[in-house]
Amino acid sequence: MSRDDPMPLIQDVHRAGALIRAGGVIAYPTEAVFGLGCDPRNEEAVARLLAIKQREVSKGLILIAAEAAQLEPYLLPLDPQTTARAHAAWPGPVTWLWPVRPDTPRWLTGDHDTLAVRVTDHPLAAALCREAGAIVSTSANLAGEEPARTDAAVVAQLGHLLDGVLAGKVGGRDRPSEIRDVRSGAVIRA
Repeated sequence: MSRDDPMPLIQDVHRAGALIRAGGVIAYPTEAVFGLGCDPRNEEAVARLLAIKQREVSKGLILIAAEAAQLEPYLLPLDPQTTARAHAAWPGPVTWLWPVRPDTPRWLTGDHDTLAVRVTDHPLAAALCREAGAIVSTSANLAGEEPARTDAAVVAQLGHLLDGVLAGKVGGRDRPSEIRDVRSGAVIRA
């Protein structure tokens, strides 16, 4: 996918959603840092995102959504009590490692039988998910580097590799989302 302009700063969430639906890779603000995102069903877009980030496919990815129903096509149904516990943390900064359906692509799960999923409470990220559906969400930085916290930092580091950067501010969190195992409730990353 090619960009229309040399400065990929996007002011309109509708345009950002259209870029994702068309197979693009963009950056957007989340609760703590900027994320890189694309359509999780588009293998070519995910491969491009991983190449931009220099991240191994084996590690797996996070999907974010505006509502839990957007994640259901990827996830195994769980018992009502476990599902209710997970949904009670959403929208919010808790990412759950959730068992996946057999047809969930390995380009999302990597070497795992779970997928990291979150219903975001960041207003701009949620609006983007309402436009594009569930999207991949990994920090906007090269592997091993500090994640970008401003749209200007994303443009400076990765802008030439992206189809767009959704202008906006990150939320007030100092750290990335907490990660928990949905079956046990155990905290994997605080």
